Amino acid sequence: MSLGYAEKLSFIEDVGNVGMTEYFDPPLLLQDKIERLAVMIQKSKHLVVFTGAGISTSCGIPDFRGPKGIWTLQREGKALPEASLPFHRATPSMTHMALVELEKAGFLKFLISQNIDGLHLRSGIPREKLSELHGDSFMERCPSCGIEYMRDFEIETIGLKETARRCSKVGCGVRLKDTVLDWEDALPPKEMNPAERHCKMADVVLCLGTSLQITPACNLPLKSLKGGGKIVIVNLQKTPKDKKASLLIHGLVDKVITGVMEFLSLRIPPFIRIDLLQTIFTQASSLDEKYVNWSLAVASVHGNRAPLPFIKSVEVSFSESQNMKAAVLDKQPLYLKRRTVKSTNPFNIMMKLNFSDGCKCSSAEIMIPIDFKISADVFKDDKDSILQNLRESALTDPSCGQTSVIEKKFIMVPKSEVIVHAIVTNIVKFDRSYDGDLSNGSFKRKYECLNGVIPSRKRSNGRKPRAVINVR
Repeated sequence: MSLGYAEKLSFIEDVGNVGMTEYFDPPLLLQDKIERLAVMIQKSKHLVVFTGAGISTSCGIPDFRGPKGIWTLQREGKALPEASLPFHRATPSMTHMALVELEKAGFLKFLISQNIDGLHLRSGIPREKLSELHGDSFMERCPSCGIEYMRDFEIETIGLKETARRCSKVGCGVRLKDTVLDWEDALPPKEMNPAERHCKMADVVLCLGTSLQITPACNLPLKSLKGGGKIVIVNLQKTPKDKKASLLIHGLVDKVITGVMEFLSLRIPPFIRIDLLQTIFTQASSLDEKYVNWSLAVASVHGNRAPLPFIKSVEVSFSESQNMKAAVLDKQPLYLKRRTVKSTNPFNIMMKLNFSDGCKCSSAEIMIPIDFKISADVFKDDKDSILQNLRESALTDPSCGQTSVIEKKFIMVPKSEVIVHAIVTNIVKFDRSYDGDLSNGSFKRKYECLNGVIPSRKRSNGRKPRAVINVR
């Protein structure tokens, strides 16, 4: 298991203020501030949002400097917090999804994040409207052609180092690099330049869940002031930029943003996660031409050697007419070998995909028809349309596990059929029961799952997920 981000960082003695006191505005004052913020957003012509670790703590990702932050506990000699689920299965918060709706409604023009959890991209924010200043734990970039690869597994390195994979662009093939910065790494111009440009254009910069201590990122919101823009800070702790703010709100980010959405009559959309995998059916005739030796692999779409973290095991069975023994694949790479008489009639392979911890349903089923015929034809549907149809289907039938085929291709040497499958593995609906209740606490998430069952988060090997945090 890879180390947490904090453990991968180079050592630095001075990490800034930690263990800062949290403040909560009284309910009536908080109500007034929420309405003032909503009016500012409503009247804004160029709203920029600047986010920090505080928007992801409700996702189960610890922060650094809060009372129970990573560095606070380290300085006190206490044990680090335990993550409530694997990092790669963290789901966007109410705030993440509210920002998606604000962007779709035309209010949010640009988003700047110091977080490395990848949740903004996973939530649905367009890449061209996002600067991830400190990188993304799930993204690799080609240093030659610049292509970005968003993964469903955490990249194993930080500090802009080479990874184990190469660029798949024809004619390139350069070894990829991670995108997460270490302390000594400068902010990349690709992220910094648009962030600076949009802050200068902004009439409102909304800072959410950030201590505004890390330079030079923390100075970006100030660039709006010269053009007459205003800064709003929503954070539980005091920040060095508080005196520059036109509006300062001490409240839980999720509560504040939910109140804003209520005032603007905007819904907080559900989060639906769709994961991809590929099945590879390969065949070859035996030397005596009487049998077909074949294999079935269940693999990542990011490469046969890439991990497939959302799959715990695969139960394989066959049509009743086939006298073939069922199998359970529980060690990656997930691979099955069989031999079949060449005159065998077409049959079906049934696969039950058992999901790993953090998925909000237990399994999904896929059927693969087998007739041993190889065709040069290929099938590739509109990926965006298929994914959208899956999301709509998941909302209509609120249970995980819906599947669809995105692509099917045939390879002549060795004879193989490769099918790319899309699977709904998480549905999170937010219970927006604001109703003016601004007391301390957190909002509930509603998980819709297969057969209405939410699997236990206890790990079968007795180990708990390691903690991963945001923001340097």
